[in-house]
Amino acid sequence: MAISIEQAIAVGKYLFMQRLMGRKKFPLVLMLEPLFRCNLACTGCGKIQHPKEILKQNLSPEDCFKAVEECGAPVVSIPGGEPLLHPQIDVIVQGLVDRKKFVYLCTNGILLEKSLDKFKPSPYLTFSVHLDGLKEQHDHCVDRDGVFDIAVQAIKTAKSKGFRVTTNTTVFEGTDPQQMQQFFDFLESLGIDGMMISPGYSYEWAPDQEHFLKREQTKALFREILSPYKLGKKKWNFNHNPLFLDFLMGEEDYDCTPWGSPSYSVLGWQKPCYLLNEGYYSSYQELLEKTDWTQYGKSSGNPKCADCMVHCGYEPTAATEAMKLENMGRSIGALF
Repeated sequence: MAISIEQAIAVGKYLFMQRLMGRKKFPLVLMLEPLFRCNLACTGCGKIQHPKEILKQNLSPEDCFKAVEECGAPVVSIPGGEPLLHPQIDVIVQGLVDRKKFVYLCTNGILLEKSLDKFKPSPYLTFSVHLDGLKEQHDHCVDRDGVFDIAVQAIKTAKSKGFRVTTNTTVFEGTDPQQMQQFFDFLESLGIDGMMISPGYSYEWAPDQEHFLKREQTKALFREILSPYKLGKKKWNFNHNPLFLDFLMGEEDYDCTPWGSPSYSVLGWQKPCYLLNEGYYSSYQELLEKTDWTQYGKSSGNPKCADCMVHCGYEPTAATEAMKLENMGRSIGALF
């Protein structure tokens, strides 16, 4: 498993303390969106559909630090938009690293190579590069030729300079399992520090609503994609708790933990989660206390949640399950 020993220990300690204090709702990963602007217009993304006046806005470093301290999650994911477009992204990242937060800066890779001098390698910083497949597949997904080659070169340069680099892949309907397996082999050849995978979920504002997976499709597709890994024929290095991979393949039946990955942006704290547009709160505590969480997740019967199996809702569930005695050995073993 690609999660570092340092991160695993910190997260494990954090989960233990939450249990010790009797807390049932707590964040694991803060999705910190310092801006919605992007230099791509992917058809499966709903972020750049915001009005122009919102796309022009940035969170200040002070806004980001306040949100991180208010939330308290040990891991901070910085998506967007494209966060490398933010004029003070280096200040934001360094401030989070100084606070000993494990930062995953999510990028499409276009600006990564020319931005590396703004950052210092650290066990607390990982660049998470979005790649949805090999060259033809990825460039089709992002609707621009040449992006795959730019991103791969940026990964190689970042690794040569001592940075941690993972990839983030969204799997859509129509994905060829064998091509995805070849893609994983290619990523391993780059010497990256891990791969993250997740089924596509229908952002309400995404232009393309036809290629998001249904729940049973997701399980069947991931069973086929991950079969060589499951049988021990491949040693792909996933940046996931192994229980989350079991869930994707339909071997575990978890419910969503929607408060596990709260999202903060220029609009405030998004309710109820990163993927649904149902308004915003001004504080994390307000989000936690005023949201009727029984209305979300598969067991709620909410049709918007019926097919969602995305990592932001289910990775926190898997992390909590990993703390159970019967799962602890496997989760620890995956680190080695």
